[in-house]
Amino acid sequence: MITRKNPRWWSPEYDSAWDRVRDAFQRDLEQTKHDLGSKHAPDLKQSAAATVTQAAGREPTPPPQVPNFDQDEPAYRFGYGARTHYGSRYPLWSDELERELSTEWGDDWDRVRPSVLRGWSYRPSTETRKAS
Repeated sequence: MITRKNPRWWSPEYDSAWDRVRDAFQRDLEQTKHDLGSKHAPDLKQSAAATVTQAAGREPTPPPQVPNFDQDEPAYRFGYGARTHYGSRYPLWSDELERELSTEWGDDWDRVRPSVLRGWSYRPSTETRKAS
């Protein structure tokens, strides 16, 4: 499980923004399930990685109808906060930015990189409208 990591530049402002982003990600997931035709399927947050680790016994399988903890949320949160913090200096994802973020994150960067990038790339609809 990934633990929450706050770099030195993290502030409470990013927490409240992240809460909104997390809720938007959740709504996006629910919409996707609806779009695929599921009217009753619960969101178990079951990724392929969670299935493999549960099947291998490296992580417990929750009871039916109980969602998994989204183990990548800290990485999404970190990426979103990093864009808020570094966005004026790095308007686009770059090798230089990635080196800085990977140093701040620490171990397991290669595993969390896609989730950090997804958090960095997320643009709430109000930001998208402002940029247009």
